Amino acid sequence: QLQASGGGTVQAGGSLRLSCVVSGTTFSMVTIGWYRQAPGKERELVANIANGRNPNYADSVSGRFTISKDNAKKMVYLQMNDLEPEDTAVYYCYLRAWSAADKYWGQGTLVTVSS
Repeated sequence: QLQASGGGTVQAGGSLRLSCVVSGTTFSMVTIGWYRQAPGKERELVANIANGRNPNYADSVSGRFTISKDNAKKMVYLQMNDLEPEDTAVYYCYLRAWSAADKYWGQGTLVTVSS
């Protein structure tokens, strides 16, 4: 189970930090991260991270967003700086075990960036 939080409304140029806590599953040998879905658009990968691997970012957020995780707390974070109206979307945390193709999803948290 994944539980995301931290969304809200912010003006362009502002910052938000999303959090996602994982329960009921292992936190090792997994890739964990964030997707987002804007109105009328497909869900897209924002960033992900895994033990022993460099973080991966979408080009549109590289340099503005930072993903991190706390293995002891089984949490993943997305620090979003210099937000743009185009970042407005529902953000979903996800987890995928390295041995599986299926993803587990959190419930989504809405981020709204006003111009």
